Amino acid sequence: MADRTQHRELNAWLIALGGLGLLSGVGVSWVASRAVVHPSKIPSLPIILLVGWSFIGSGLLSWRARPDNRLGPVMVLTGFTWFASVLEEGNNSVVATIGAVFAVAFLAGFLYIGLSFPSGRLPTALDRALMAVALGLVTIVQLAWLLCYDPTADCDRCAANLLEVTRDDALANALVQFQRIAGLAVIAVAVSLLAVRLIRSSRPQRRAVIPVLLAEIVALSVFAASVVVDALHTGQSDAYGHVAGYALAVVPVAVLVAFLQRQLARGAVAGLVVELGEPRAAEGLAAALSRALGDPSLSLGYWFPAEFRYVDSDGKPVELPEPGSERMATVVERGGQPVAVLIHDPALQHNAELVESVCAAAGLTLENERLQAELRARLSDLQASRARLVEATEAERRRIERDLHDGTQQRLVSIAMSLGLLELKMPMGVSQARPIVHEARESLKAALAELRELTQGIHPTILTERGLPTALDELCRRAALPAQLQLDLDRRLPDRVESAAYFVVSEALTNAAKHSHASEVRVTAGCSGEVLIVEVADDGIGGADVGSGTGLRGLADRVEALGGTLTVTSPLGRGTMLRAEFPCG
Repeated sequence: MADRTQHRELNAWLIALGGLGLLSGVGVSWVASRAVVHPSKIPSLPIILLVGWSFIGSGLLSWRARPDNRLGPVMVLTGFTWFASVLEEGNNSVVATIGAVFAVAFLAGFLYIGLSFPSGRLPTALDRALMAVALGLVTIVQLAWLLCYDPTADCDRCAANLLEVTRDDALANALVQFQRIAGLAVIAVAVSLLAVRLIRSSRPQRRAVIPVLLAEIVALSVFAASVVVDALHTGQSDAYGHVAGYALAVVPVAVLVAFLQRQLARGAVAGLVVELGEPRAAEGLAAALSRALGDPSLSLGYWFPAEFRYVDSDGKPVELPEPGSERMATVVERGGQPVAVLIHDPALQHNAELVESVCAAAGLTLENERLQAELRARLSDLQASRARLVEATEAERRRIERDLHDGTQQRLVSIAMSLGLLELKMPMGVSQARPIVHEARESLKAALAELRELTQGIHPTILTERGLPTALDELCRRAALPAQLQLDLDRRLPDRVESAAYFVVSEALTNAAKHSHASEVRVTAGCSGEVLIVEVADDGIGGADVGSGTGLRGLADRVEALGGTLTVTSPLGRGTMLRAEFPCG
């Protein structure tokens, strides 16, 4: 209710200002046509009305569309000060003095429009410094000039200056020259600043500001030329003044064009709704939103409530831009809960209505995409969890192997050596004890051999110490079938990858010996880019199936836990080939 009241009050205020603008234009037109001393020194009547009414009209529309933006009020004020400046040549002292006070005030508003468009705020310290200098020139310097300027000194018909304190022609002339030179310097810096800003702007920014900035650059340049011509007394000042007047009128028209562009851009929302209704629209959701918003750099993140963060369409984490950076984030909500985030060019913040409309139109599709992204994120977490389990298993294997090797195995070796010494030092007559000691030594040797084989099965020491090529070579030499090994490995790989590849080959060789009835086995291992490829092929009877037993299924789980793939090709009567691929970047 309060918002509606404020809206009605704003509309009433704007209507009143619009009516006052119309009356001001009519009144100034009457003064310009009937009550001026030097008609040639003021713009023509069409220029007067075109500039004043275009500023006021465009300002009122902008003010109504975006009440929190200063551009609308500044444009309206610029239009009124423009009308007031025409009164400087009036034949009435009060009218002429008012006109003299506001003779150049409209230029400050004109400069502010260009420097602050489209946000209505001055973005840099240089912008603020330029505006401070400009305001000083059109207020302080102008008032100082009026305090010592006597318009009736050289003109009997001119109206008196009611603000004159003491006549000082030299000081008045010096102030005018200073105002001109400083004003030209401000214009030169402003034109350069606007040109650089236009060149460096992103595509969405350029599309939003190019009509206004180009018009501002041209108008400021033409106005500067007219000031120079007037100062040089070339006799062409009237012509340049008319051109400058029309150039000034282009700026509010350009603001209106930019305003209409924003309104027309909302028509893209209808096209977006149609596009999102197509069966495969979700696959190109980011591209569709990018086209609707006119931002090719737009990216999407989807809310993942389980971890209170945003993820992309593949389930990977999305980092939100920091405040004040070159990117901006807009959160999309449904039912008060976050659904997604749009990461886009900051220029879109000046067309918040379009962003809100697009987000509302795409809300359901974004929710569907969020659910799919959440599923992918959970899958990614599951894969990471499996990889951590493999890492933990391998670490535990290495610990057990190390404990057995360094502890139990060493103690058994020590006992065997002690028994050997005992057997050597026993008296020759103790014949009954010697066979018992010998038998104990043989049993201990067998236990040590079994223990070594057990530790090799848990985690082969040779794999840790000398790497995968040497471990595979030993594995093939100990295989029950003749095995040919071909390697293309020139570097160490991650421990988990080497371990998984080793056990894939070990299990494949064991299966070939038990089930394939093969005469030989070929083992190849090599890296292709960032992928380790291991193949084990035999010339046996074939018919192997991953799902038929726990051995191959366990290998497949181990490989897939590392993000790899395991494939088995085993046609009947044509042998079996097992191929494992591991990412090893």
